[in-house]
Amino acid sequence: MKDEPVRQRILAEATRLFADRGFEATSVQEIVVSAGVTKGAMYHYFDSKDDLLHEIYARVLRMQMERLTRIADGPGSLKQRLHRAAADVVETTAANLDDSKIFFRSIHLLAPETQKSVRAERRRYHERFRDLVAEGQRARIFSDRVPADLVVDYFFGSVHHLGTWFHADGPLTGAQVGKHFADLLLTSLGAGDVDE
Repeated sequence: MKDEPVRQRILAEATRLFADRGFEATSVQEIVVSAGVTKGAMYHYFDSKDDLLHEIYARVLRMQMERLTRIADGPGSLKQRLHRAAADVVETTAANLDDSKIFFRSIHLLAPETQKSVRAERRRYHERFRDLVAEGQRARIFSDRVPADLVVDYFFGSVHHLGTWFHADGPLTGAQVGKHFADLLLTSLGAGDVDE
């Protein structure tokens, strides 16, 4: 752990402590002791505990946004790209489950401006994902019986719920759950099999 960059070490320990004890019950002192750094070092990288909580979620969202952009702009049919995007967000959420659980359990504790910023970041991701659905509906590849916004809200409601039931040592891997979710999404859009 000592070889890990200080910023990553602080984030890793904050994530572990917030997951184990909760955001409110974890002090800055406990974080710095656990990470083996001084408070000065922590405040060099993070302005506050709020800032740490924001970054725990934001780092996952940034990674997911980069992956979504590559998938959406990449090769393959629209059905294949939407399927890959849907499977990817489930798999990456499952792989970073503590980060997501901490965030959704604690978002209401963030300062109002931080909450607003985080919601805007998440909305940008959802809008990019929705654009794939809407493009397919305009091209009549996907059914337009349900508006794209509702399709995406419903899908992400299921993704955000993963933290309540998914376990890494469970019967399905994150990749398997991702494929099932993506299959369900395409079926709900009347798109048939991804390979058709």
